[in-house]
Amino acid sequence: MLAKMKFSSRIQVILLVAFIYPALMVESLVRHYNFRVVLKSTTKLCSSKAILTVNGKFPGPTLYAREDDTVIIRVTNHGNRNVTIHWHGVKQLGTCWADGPAYITQCPIQPGQNFIYKFTITGQRGTLLWHAHDSWLRATLHGAIVILPKLGTPYPFPTPQKERIIILSEWWKSDVEAVVDESTQSGLPPNISDAHTINGHPGPAPGCSSQGFTLHVESGKTYLLRIINAALNDDLFFKISRHNLTVVEVDASYTKPFQTDTIFISPGQTTTALLEANKDIGNYLISVSPFMDAPIGIDNFTSIATLRYKHTPRNSTTFLTSIPPQNATPLTATFIDSLRSLDSKLYPANVPLTIDHSLFLTVGVGINPCDTCVNGSKLVASVNNVSFVMPTIALLQAYYYNIKGVYTLDFPPKPPNPFDYTGTPPVNVQAANGTKLYRLGYNSTVQIVLQDIAIILPESHPTHLHGFNFFVVGTGLGNFDPDKDTKTFNLVDPVERNTVSVPTGGWTAIRFRADNPGIWFLHCHLEVHTTWGLKMAFLVDNGEGPNESLTPPPSDLPAC
Repeated sequence: MLAKMKFSSRIQVILLVAFIYPALMVESLVRHYNFRVVLKSTTKLCSSKAILTVNGKFPGPTLYAREDDTVIIRVTNHGNRNVTIHWHGVKQLGTCWADGPAYITQCPIQPGQNFIYKFTITGQRGTLLWHAHDSWLRATLHGAIVILPKLGTPYPFPTPQKERIIILSEWWKSDVEAVVDESTQSGLPPNISDAHTINGHPGPAPGCSSQGFTLHVESGKTYLLRIINAALNDDLFFKISRHNLTVVEVDASYTKPFQTDTIFISPGQTTTALLEANKDIGNYLISVSPFMDAPIGIDNFTSIATLRYKHTPRNSTTFLTSIPPQNATPLTATFIDSLRSLDSKLYPANVPLTIDHSLFLTVGVGINPCDTCVNGSKLVASVNNVSFVMPTIALLQAYYYNIKGVYTLDFPPKPPNPFDYTGTPPVNVQAANGTKLYRLGYNSTVQIVLQDIAIILPESHPTHLHGFNFFVVGTGLGNFDPDKDTKTFNLVDPVERNTVSVPTGGWTAIRFRADNPGIWFLHCHLEVHTTWGLKMAFLVDNGEGPNESLTPPPSDLPAC
């Protein structure tokens, strides 16, 4: 009896310790999610259509995890189109098969089929997003990823009382896939979206008094806003009337805090900021408006939402805000220049100081002949004058199984025919077609200078690299000058990101370490440019031993 009492007491002590100090008991968890891709009839802007959603939600469900957790998501396709899901910004260390871009790391999940994505979140904490990665399906198939710090690890900034997710997107009254198909057949640019949305709500619009999103706050509390640009083609400004925001993290990487009244955010980027509810009780306008500093047609609709303090009387007036000019380049430059890595002892900025591979990549739009198109030509986009041709089998499968004829390893590290990139265009504005990859040795260091070109028109390019974070060591206007501009690089505390905006008529330089074997996509996150071919991929070799090598594919990998 005495032994049983001692055993019972020991169990009670263990349970008490587990309750009070959970971090001592569980280092990490396995988190399971079920994503059901289904059609749902949805009405916005006083117009209805069927859209693909995850679990019937738009935006889709939020994926929550902690650093070092393993996440398992079963994606079942009950829709009418092939689909894949990309976990945008998750490094996928050792799990390249789970990255998600169609025909790069996997073939799509066909209707009636399913696939299990499994990965561990390593060395990351903050806000990311997930979205479809086949055609333009991410217009409605997207949602937030929230990575919390390890248990017992505080934020490196004042702890907020509450957190809120803000997802910005675009909305077409038409079927988005029909818009893409029409553009592809005609060779002309696709129709622009009809509205921007805030958490799925466009707000009031001409001819339609639709309900907008409301952000409810309480006086005296601090909120952590996780802001995500899930738009397909638009850089956006985000403002809250009479409130400043303190930026503390971008793309799941902590930053040195700085205050601003306007967030600039490109497609695929995330910005996490502290909001202090320290104003008089009332309603305050939230605005989301586009940025474009080139003569290119975009959706100029400003989406409106409301920040509402608790105990605000009904029918109270709303405090308005000024909308940034559409071409407010100085505003975007100031915001980008303010971003710096936290670079603390716990979160250092490990910028590569020596470089094994130095690439100079031109990015832009050209014109190729097209006999079936309206004007006998079509718009194309390219990297170093190579317009990427999507394969019919996943590149990663072709690499792993040594299938010949799917891709070549001759992607040019610099433009084959140099010219005045931001000045007078060359006579020949055509781009070559090909499925070309660039090979990187395991653990090699890489510098990429991304140079906008003005063959048709200069414009910005938010560029996303799969499988890695990178450091943005420099940016500027005009043509990159390696002798002059490298001397201005920030190699101490540059911001760490997975998606960076190349300025209109300018350049951006990034550095990273290729310590993740597999095939990794690099592409413009303007879906229109990706469709036209502004993309390429890196093949990163295996290192030594199983921990530095690509694993075998999962047994349920979708077939083409």
